[in-house]
Amino acid sequence: MTIWNPWRGCHKCSEGCKHCYIHKGDAKRNVDTDDIVKTKDFYKPVQKLKDGSYKVKPGDGVPSVYMCFSSDFLIEDADPWRQECWDMIKERKDLTFLFLTKRIERFADCVPPDWGEGYDNVIVCCTVENQANADKKLSVFQRLPIKHKCITAQPLLERIDIERYLNDIELVVAGGESDYFGRPLDYDWILDIRKQCMRKEVSFQFRQLGTHFIKDGKKYTLKTKDLVWQAKKANIDYRPKRKT
Repeated sequence: MTIWNPWRGCHKCSEGCKHCYIHKGDAKRNVDTDDIVKTKDFYKPVQKLKDGSYKVKPGDGVPSVYMCFSSDFLIEDADPWRQECWDMIKERKDLTFLFLTKRIERFADCVPPDWGEGYDNVIVCCTVENQANADKKLSVFQRLPIKHKCITAQPLLERIDIERYLNDIELVVAGGESDYFGRPLDYDWILDIRKQCMRKEVSFQFRQLGTHFIKDGKKYTLKTKDLVWQAKKANIDYRPKRKT
């Protein structure tokens, strides 16, 4: 897996951004997160070695390149730079690119002229955190021409019903908020989303617990280092059987 951050910085735009890890990390380094800038890795996917081969090799996993995890690929400030990124994605058909976005409503205005029904090597993940944003964003997402779609409900802030939006979705990822002041995650909300995915035969992954976690009505406060492995320990990920 390769991380590709062509630019960095972001603007808070939803309830899920309240305790954003990017803003927290930048604050510790006295960096202005609202300053969106290109990085030295802008051309990372097409950089080559002396023998002419690409530095970034195709991986066995899908996706093989995670994009813009220090920003949002659809952020307005990056509009002048995005076409170059699409060109690199198109050139590297041997790689599969994934990006998350809280700005799915901008998608149609941000795709390249030859997008058509979508690029085979691009996975778009729409992020939601509550019912209001799920209804607003997923109603747009379900109409967009994208070959590979997934949904991330993290940080999940309340019980949500997304079953009607799961047609053509390949994966739903859910998890809690990692922050001492973070909002609690109720395990029942996670199990409810899992049931929705199972009914629609959509893969489901429990990514992480929340710092403040509720199970069977009991409240727990957990350490950040334990959030991911505790979710794996729950062993509730779901993958539907392939249809023959």
